[in-house]
Amino acid sequence: MKIGRIVGTVIGVLVLVGIIFTAYAWITVTHTGNEATPSASTGTPADLPSQVARGEYLTRAADCEACHTVAGGRAFAGGVPFKLPFGTIYSSNITADAETGIGRWSDDDFVRALHAGVDKDGRPLYPAFPYTSYTALSRDDILAIKAYLFSLPAAHAPTPANDLSFPFNQRWAVSMWNALFLKKERFQPEQGKTEAWNRGAYLATALGHCGECHTPRNVAFAMKNGEALAGAELQGWKAYNITSDKDHGIGSWSSQELIQYLSKGHAAGRGTASGPMGEVVEYSLQYLTPSDLSALATYLGDVKPQQSGIPVRPASMPSTPPSQAVASASMGEQLFVGACAGCHLDNGQGRQSDYATLTGIRSVRDPHATNLTQVILHGTELNVGGQRIFMPSFGRAYSDAEIAALSNYVVTHYGGQSGALSAADVAGRR
Repeated sequence: MKIGRIVGTVIGVLVLVGIIFTAYAWITVTHTGNEATPSASTGTPADLPSQVARGEYLTRAADCEACHTVAGGRAFAGGVPFKLPFGTIYSSNITADAETGIGRWSDDDFVRALHAGVDKDGRPLYPAFPYTSYTALSRDDILAIKAYLFSLPAAHAPTPANDLSFPFNQRWAVSMWNALFLKKERFQPEQGKTEAWNRGAYLATALGHCGECHTPRNVAFAMKNGEALAGAELQGWKAYNITSDKDHGIGSWSSQELIQYLSKGHAAGRGTASGPMGEVVEYSLQYLTPSDLSALATYLGDVKPQQSGIPVRPASMPSTPPSQAVASASMGEQLFVGACAGCHLDNGQGRQSDYATLTGIRSVRDPHATNLTQVILHGTELNVGGQRIFMPSFGRAYSDAEIAALSNYVVTHYGGQSGALSAADVAGRR
């Protein structure tokens, strides 16, 4: 009985705290619709004067389609699953449908969602929706996005119910999380920096929300702001260190290499975008104006360096590899020659397309072959500039041991690393 009373008291306190934080959330979001607009350096390019045209551009820059459109489904109708350690969250319908979308949302409702992380009825949204970054957007930009979404055909598509374990299925708890980790502040240009730098900062931190994938998270799944853009792992993929560090980040990249990667999904000798980053290039970055791409490169090239993640420079191979690694490489080499060399060539330089280059790129320098294994298992596709880059999946063709051997061979032969992948690792990534 005593334990029962203690548990009951704890639950009661938690509920009370939740009510207090919910009230706090309501109080602090009521003023979000009447704030000063940041300077022009955070706006959209001058050649997009129409609100709907601006909204389309901003919607692409914010990469809304990738998260709110199921492959082969209606645009922005939601239903994309996000598998997290504590369950699955589905993206919502953000078309103008009155019943299943946001057709009845006012301007203030929409602004509150992006600034404060609450829906039309004041219920907290899960931070899988990156409002922790969107909170920095200007009201004008948010309303331009809304105008564009409302100009498109509405789709009647109910959002599937989330499947989350306790206590993550308790929305009131998100209000507590917001009180701790959500800074409801609009972007302010940094004095002493150029207009291009500030534009790039706005694109990267607010609109493009790069940190949501590339910044490590703490035990509460909030971004570690002190390690901004230092790299993280998300849904089985590595989002690499994109700080200005020359050994672990992109500090050794030229501005043109970075622009090429962002706009085309590939930079020679650096890497090819695949997985979630491939989606960002396909749905978002390839549509940015040259001035915005240059601004992004300017800002990212100046981000505080962080020494974490996969080193850029290839490591020296051990002089005498373990016998197990020799056997694994032998199997991997046979698989590579039989299935991979036709497109990638024995020298790793790629046939017909630079996108097939393997030599020295970041994904093959990872001893754990995280992204490389994902591509082998699931294949990859990138549509950019009217060109379709495609690699088929080999997940069903090969066993876990074979994929481990193939990955280790590629990492060793083309990345200058000692492959450390096991069959059990591959099984976990399936």
